[in-house]
Amino acid sequence: MIVMESREYRPELIPRKGERIAWLLLLPSLIYLGVGIWSDDGLAWLPVIFVLLVFLSAGSITLGNWVDRKTVLRLAPEGVSFRNGLRNVSLNWDEIQEVRVLDSTWGRRVQVWGPVTHFAFRTLGEVWMQGELKGRMGFADGESILKMILKSSGLQEIEATDRVRNYSRP
Repeated sequence: MIVMESREYRPELIPRKGERIAWLLLLPSLIYLGVGIWSDDGLAWLPVIFVLLVFLSAGSITLGNWVDRKTVLRLAPEGVSFRNGLRNVSLNWDEIQEVRVLDSTWGRRVQVWGPVTHFAFRTLGEVWMQGELKGRMGFADGESILKMILKSSGLQEIEATDRVRNYSRP
């Protein structure tokens, strides 16, 4: 299964409902901060900490959604490239030194290591709540992407535990 033609993959995008809720929670948090400052009962630092936590949470959710929307993984005859707005990695097949596959709750986490850089992606994971599918994350073709990377780079499994598999050159 060596890559014969270039192909780009994009991850599944999670719904942005959680992001909207996080930002909407900032409004009552700011009101709480105003009341805390206005009352001046000596506990004004509690509302400040609360507002900072809500702001940082909303900001990290927004950043994560932005990164997901910018993510592109490309397999080509010469190698693999990965970019997501924060990371831009290109590795020829012979530059890939190691691949680690870690089992996780939502899809498997795949780490691809080169001589000086690496990237990671997630195979398809589904989020279920009360018997209902709430969202999908990771790459829908993640398992076949992993197989193509392993085959094209010539890596073989060298170590496996219950939750981690390591692949390297023989």
